[in-house]
This record gives sequence, C-alpha cells and structure tokens, in this order.
Amino acid sequence: MAEASTLVAPDVAERVLARLLAHGGELGELFCEERRSLALVRDDRRLERPQLGSERGACLRIVRDGATFYGYTDSVSEGELLALAASLASAARAGARTPAPLAAPRQRRLHDVAVAPTAVSIADKADLVARVDEAARAQGVAVVQVRAGYAESTRRVAIFNSDGVSACDERTRVRLTCQAVARRDGRTESGVETRGGCAGFELVADATDVGERAAQKALALLDAVDAPTGEMPVVVGNGFGGVLLHEAVGHGLEADAVQKGASVYAGLLGKRVAPPFVTAYDDGALAGAWGSDGCDDEGTATQRTTIIAEGELVGYLYDLVRAREANAAPTGNGRRESYRHPPLPRMTNTYFARGDASPEDLIAGVRRGLYAVSFGGGQVEPATGDFVFGVSEGYLIENGRVTAPVRGATLVGNCLRALAAIDGIADDLEIATGFCGKGGQSVPAGVGQPHVRLRSITVGGTRA
Repeated sequence: MAEASTLVAPDVAERVLARLLAHGGELGELFCEERRSLALVRDDRRLERPQLGSERGACLRIVRDGATFYGYTDSVSEGELLALAASLASAARAGARTPAPLAAPRQRRLHDVAVAPTAVSIADKADLVARVDEAARAQGVAVVQVRAGYAESTRRVAIFNSDGVSACDERTRVRLTCQAVARRDGRTESGVETRGGCAGFELVADATDVGERAAQKALALLDAVDAPTGEMPVVVGNGFGGVLLHEAVGHGLEADAVQKGASVYAGLLGKRVAPPFVTAYDDGALAGAWGSDGCDDEGTATQRTTIIAEGELVGYLYDLVRAREANAAPTGNGRRESYRHPPLPRMTNTYFARGDASPEDLIAGVRRGLYAVSFGGGQVEPATGDFVFGVSEGYLIENGRVTAPVRGATLVGNCLRALAAIDGIADDLEIATGFCGKGGQSVPAGVGQPHVRLRSITVGGTRA
C-alpha cells in the first residue's frame, strides 16, 4: 500500500459526504473517475481513423432502507459535487448522519507497466496492427480478409464513503485482437485471437503471433467436418474455454442473483457441487490479469475469493450493499462501467484451480468425444442453470487423439450436472481477455481455466 493522490481532495470529499447524508442514509459514496482511451483498427489493409476518447466525472450514491439514490455529473469540481449531493439528499427525508472521518487515501499497486501506452506513438501502434495483419495473411493464400485492432485505456478512480473508506486506483489496460477470414472452394470460415491484460505496451509490442493464430484457426475450419451429436466426453480447452465457467457458474454466484432467488446456487452454500478435486476462484488481485484492479469500484481491496473448495460451494461474490444484506464481508466485486453507472456484483477473473494431469492425459482417456477449444457465445438460464453454448473452435477426439476440426457444435446441459461431470483437470491454467455484459454495463473480465474434461455432456451437432 502507498500514499496516493486522488482526483478530489479528501477535505472536499468529506464536505460532499456530509452534505449527501444531511437527511440520513446508511451509506453515502463519492466515486470520481478520469479516463483516456485509444483504439486503432486496420480492416482489409486500410487503417481506420484512430478513436481517441477522454472523460472526467463523478457520481454520488445514498443507500437507505434498501433503496438507492444515485446521480452523476461530468465534473469533479466541489461546487458541482455539493449541488448534486444536496439534490440527492433531499430524497432521503430522515435525520442527518455524520460520516466517519476519512482514512488517508491508499493505493495498491498490482501491475507493472514497463512502457506506458501514452509513451508510444500512434504511428508505432499502427505499425503493430499492420504487422499483425501481414502475419495473418502469411499463413496461406486462402486468408482473404483480416481485421486487426489495438486498444488501450488508462483509468484513474477515487472512492470515498461515509464509513471512512478512501481509496484510489490507476488502471492501464492494453489489448490486441485479430479476426482472419479464410475462403476455399466456396467455403468461408473465420478465426479470432486476442491478447491483453493490465500492463503496458510491452505486453503486445511483438505479439504478431496473434495474427498467425487467428489465421490458423480460420484455415483449420476450412477442413472441418460436421459435428457429432449425442452424449459424449468433452475436453474443454484452457484460456477461452473458461467462458463456460464464467457464464454457467460465475454469474449464478453473484450475490444479487442469489439474494433475488434467481440463481440455481441459492441455498447451496456448504453443499457439494463438484468432485473433491475441483476448486475454483474469482481473483481480482491476480497481477497483470485482464479483470484485475487494485480495488473495486466501491474502494474494497480486490482479493482471491474461493467459490468452490474441493468440490464444495463455499462463497458468493459481494459488493458492499449485498454484503450488508447478507451480514457477510464484501469480496471486492462491486464493479461499474463508469461513473455514469451504479456498481453491481461482478466477476473479475474467474477460473478453476490447476489439477495434476496434462492436457494430453485428458485427451488420451477419451475414445470418442469432442475437444472444445473455445466458445462463440451462448445462453444460460441462471434460475435453472440450463445452458447452450456454441463451439467456435472444436475438434474430434478419436481413440485418444485430436483429429479433424468440426463445425456447428454446441454444448447443451445444466451447470450443476456439468460441474458434477468433471473427471479431470490439467495443470496448464491460462487467463484470457473478455468483456462481460450485465445490467446494461460492460466491464473487462478475465476468463480462464486449465484444460478440463467432462465425463459426459450433450453435444448438439449435425452428424450422428
């Protein structure tokens, strides 16, 4: 922990919080933000106009008797904040509450930034996406279209609340993406690859393999066969394979869904939901990972929260408000897209712990099955846990070996039955980059896992 400067001086924050609670409330909060972003896209060898953005603003929140009063302003000036506080306070209609004295602002530093993105010229970033584009095309003449993109953001936040919390955080993220399209004999397929994290430009400076990998995926699918149908073993890939855990399990563990009774995991705390060798975490403090921050957007320090321990469900993911309702400790999962949005319980980086097998071990144990490397979207019904996911990159497993690529595969199942069907976990944990949508907000979320094998799950395909 280190002393840190904030966007609003602590004495100003104290006056704003006092005005905010002039008519009562269990919790008053001031959230301030300054953000800068850049996005570059090269599409079909043409560089599009760079998208530069910046904004600065703040929001205030009162929580009283289970109701939330919320407002924001595109300013961090004391006058604007006091006016907004007075407006919100008028809705509370109770006796004044004196906020606790603010602690000294503190900031945790979780991520190394060797090369600040702002220190690299736009010309050098354009050269990077051009190299990614050409690396993809170099994989074969069948690669007919490439779209490569680079994005960076730097975000400073400061949070103060009436419990005396005073925290700030500086967040730098970079991300490189490539989508390649391959065509042969009238058949067209595409492949996508990304790399990103909480880091500086050094993370992606030489990552032309992002283009190579995207093109290789597209080329492989040109030779894909129709996916099989029926119940069979499935080995789910590491990295983006974790989308299945994120969607089918993680959302059901967010405290708002649990407290509304809208989650299949409600009431299962302390119950066995997976074999004893299965452990899973949500970890917002994982250094360098895409979904990590020093603190969440309510000022709670991020942490590694065990959600499944040796097969037993042991934790939910809390923001401040839901933690109070449950008489639990907040877990650092109160996240928001920007100061224009109220915080919600959200995942950070969610993943299965490493096992002791190798990916080859898991595949070797399958006579006939599917190797689902990554997913291209899906649907989950949180209240029942039923899901269907499309497999964007998948292969047949025949007699313990990965053979032909497949197209048109889906996985259909129920999250509790899928957890119970896990019969092997490898030791090759990888965290991939994604964006998670919820309540009209999008936030960076890391998805990941080692290779995981499900003993049996329904594969929807077109070939018996």
